[in-house]
Amino acid sequence: MRKLWAVAGKELRQIMRDPLSLLTLMGFPAFMLVLYGYALNFDVRHVPLAVQDLDHTRASRDVVAAFVNSTYFDVSATPGAAEDLTRLLERRVAKAVLVVPEGFAADLEAARTAQVQLLLDGADALTATTVLGYAGAIVSESNVRVLSRALTRAGQRLDAGIAYEPRVYYNPELKSVRFLVPGLIGLIMMLTGVLSTALSVVREKERGTIEQIRMAPIGSFALIAGKTLPYLALSLFATAFILAMAWGIFGVEIRGSLLDLLAATLLYLLGALGFGLLISTLVNTQALAFQIGLLGSLLPALLLSGFVFQIRLMPVWLQVITHLVPARYYLVILRGIILKGASLRPYWDQMGLLALYATLVLGLATVRMRRAER
Repeated sequence: MRKLWAVAGKELRQIMRDPLSLLTLMGFPAFMLVLYGYALNFDVRHVPLAVQDLDHTRASRDVVAAFVNSTYFDVSATPGAAEDLTRLLERRVAKAVLVVPEGFAADLEAARTAQVQLLLDGADALTATTVLGYAGAIVSESNVRVLSRALTRAGQRLDAGIAYEPRVYYNPELKSVRFLVPGLIGLIMMLTGVLSTALSVVREKERGTIEQIRMAPIGSFALIAGKTLPYLALSLFATAFILAMAWGIFGVEIRGSLLDLLAATLLYLLGALGFGLLISTLVNTQALAFQIGLLGSLLPALLLSGFVFQIRLMPVWLQVITHLVPARYYLVILRGIILKGASLRPYWDQMGLLALYATLVLGLATVRMRRAER
């Protein structure tokens, strides 16, 4: 144990003398949280809407007002009858064009079906699908108002229908940032944990000091543990720092137990640091360690963890591969604790898999270190 703390103390002093390591562990996570927290946003609001009203009646203005008052659309242009509407979409003046034809009000008065048209830029399929949903809901509400007015004029009344009262739990405002920020935390901590330990051992190789360490009476386990503990402590501090930033900047507060969050984060970081140490035993240059660490941590955590893309929508063979990505399990726990206020009880499977991953990578790193000593 004394040898372990000696290695840990030496590594901690080296970190404090290296501004780049401190910047990687503290500044980089904060920078990525702010950058991606603002850049990644799936909320669709204030869609630029061009309105071609050829009827110019109160009924047509009511339809346009229904779109604008929903706060989902902002009028960006009012093209005339002879203007090419597709050019508005090509020039990105508008994402959608609402066309109210001449005779719209007359059709309503005559109890005929009144036509409106929505031209939509479908280049961004996700936004286009959301806009279609908004437009459909707005037109449905307008239809109910038209029918109600018609029945009132005829001396009848609209029978009571279904009272639809949705209640959204955990994220009532449906802000995508509340879903994305916990995922960002998992992504950032995986990246910084892997890179910090991968570069630390390779740095020793490049400087030639790794041979001195190997000649010292220190076992592989004490060396691995001593190299890991300082980065584990700093990574936990960095996690607390970015969680505080997430609350202060984006309003994402932790609803669950801090102890549960600490336990899950500890296992996750041990796996990330162990993977970084494993990389450091396989390569001899910092440049190569950085590249492998970046590809091995950033891409899987970004693409295969459920952070951005839903795993259940992926091909079956790709869903199988996602089981090898520890961020997949950590994000489930993280979102459960932070957003839902859940305990660890529903997530014992994920905790067990995180512990298995950490044990495997740390064990492989220890075995690789012993082979290198021979």
